[in-house]
Amino acid sequence: MAPRALVIGGRRGIGGAVVRRLAADGWDVTYSYRTAPDGLDEHRAACPDARIDAVTLDLADAEEVERFAAGLEDGPGWDALVQVGGMTHDSLAAMLDHARAALVMQVNHHAFVRLARAVVRPMTRARAGRIVAVGSVMGLVASQGNAAYSAAKAALLAHVRTLAIETARRGVTVNYVAPGFVDTEMMAPFANWRATTEARVPAGRYARTEEIAAVVGFLLSPAAGYVTGAVIPVDGGLTASLGIARG
Repeated sequence: MAPRALVIGGRRGIGGAVVRRLAADGWDVTYSYRTAPDGLDEHRAACPDARIDAVTLDLADAEEVERFAAGLEDGPGWDALVQVGGMTHDSLAAMLDHARAALVMQVNHHAFVRLARAVVRPMTRARAGRIVAVGSVMGLVASQGNAAYSAAKAALLAHVRTLAIETARRGVTVNYVAPGFVDTEMMAPFANWRATTEARVPAGRYARTEEIAAVVGFLLSPAAGYVTGAVIPVDGGLTASLGIARG
C-alpha cells in the first residue's frame, strides 16, 4: 500500500508542485483547496498512475479548521503532512491593523498548530511520520512592510522546531522549508519590481515551484530520516547575502 500524504494548500503554485512531486514519488496524495478544485484534473493528468484527491478547507476559518482536524483524528493515520497554504498582508508595522494581523497568524500559524496536532499522535504511535511546513525566508529576516507575515512565519518556525524535538525519539521528523522569491501567482502584483528583486538574489532569478517541491520530496523520503528540526532556505543565496553592493 502506498504511503498517504496530506498537502494543505495544494491546488496551484508551490502546493501544486508538491502534490505532483509526491505523487510521482509514489505517495497517495490528498490536498486541500480553499475556493475551487480546478487543479485536480491537471494533477491527475500529470501523474496518471497516482491516487490524488482534493478536499475543501479554508484556513482563515478557525471553526472550519477545527472540524477538519477533528475529522483527521477520527480517520486513519497519515504518513505525512505538508503545510503550504498561507496568506500575506503588506503594511508598515506602526500602521498594522490588529484584526488583519490576527487573520494572517490564523492562516499561517494557528491552522498548522491544530492540523499538526491532529496527525502527529498516530505518527508517534506508529513511530514513523513526516511533517513539513513550507514557510518563508521572511520568518528568518526582516523586510519593510512585512511585519504580520514575518511574525506569522516566525511563529510557525518556532512551533516546528519545538514539535521536532518533542517527537524525534518517536520516529517523526518535522522540518521547515523557507523559500525566497518564487515564480508564482502570489508574486504577480509585484511584477513591476521583479527586476529589482531578482537583482537582490545572488542566483539572479526567482525559484521555480518544482525546486521547492524537490526539497519537500527529499524531506519526506527515507533518506531524510535523520533530518529534523531543520530550517532549509531555498532562496538562491538571498539570506546568505548581506545585500550590500560594492563599488
